[in-house]
Amino acid sequence: MWEKVQETVSYIKSKTQFTPEYGVILGSGLGGFTNDIEIAFTLPYDEIPNFPVSTVQGHKGALVFGTIGDKKVVAMQGRFHFYEGYTMEEVTFPVRVMKFLGVNKLLVSNASGGVNAAYRVGSIVIIKDHINFAPEHPLRGKNDERFGPRFVNMSEPYSRKMIAKTKEIASRLNIEIHDGVYFGLQGPTFETLAEYKMVKILGADCVGMSTVPEVIVARHMDVETFGISVITDMGNEESIDTISHDEVLEAAKMAEPQVRALIKNLIIEY
Repeated sequence: MWEKVQETVSYIKSKTQFTPEYGVILGSGLGGFTNDIEIAFTLPYDEIPNFPVSTVQGHKGALVFGTIGDKKVVAMQGRFHFYEGYTMEEVTFPVRVMKFLGVNKLLVSNASGGVNAAYRVGSIVIIKDHINFAPEHPLRGKNDERFGPRFVNMSEPYSRKMIAKTKEIASRLNIEIHDGVYFGLQGPTFETLAEYKMVKILGADCVGMSTVPEVIVARHMDVETFGISVITDMGNEESIDTISHDEVLEAAKMAEPQVRALIKNLIIEY
């Protein structure tokens, strides 16, 4: 994998001559964030050696390079999910590549189902911790010390400093936010009512099918990480009957301007 990552990094550097400091992974319905970037280069995934290609509606499929304020950024327009049939190595491969392009801070967004009664559809949640229930771990197998240690300290998966800064920005911009624990499942099915109840009993506030593998791999390489989630459905008796992927995209779209404002200002000010 080391060789693959280096080959991909060399290719991207030869095309862009760009050294980003921030990496951003855009989740369902949040692809419009690239409008906030002064774009220097766009590389479609299918042109990048060793890169998987996204198969999900709402996930576009390109690496976008540019600046926000005076900060250099690379954004993934479209991410890869384990449920699409990729291995965990493939799902997290772009995070490895970002690190070796120069990224030392990673911002990850997603859409999730809420189980915290204080949330509603459209709520914005700053992820303060996660519970990993994926059936496969992205660091399983022989460890390559060139990436990071065998046993990774996960006491602070999400940067407390970045969380504090975002809360400050949200208060200034008058954006209502919550914080919560994200529960990572495989998908692709939406959760049953019993599963939503399990998520709540185990101490999480929202549940989704992404983010956790990328964050684990980022922390393996000592990349400072921030996670933000839009609640696109509520896991309760009243809401569970109607949930569809189109509704998820619609709900994410509603909250997108505020999520974009938070991410943009965090990058500029942090």
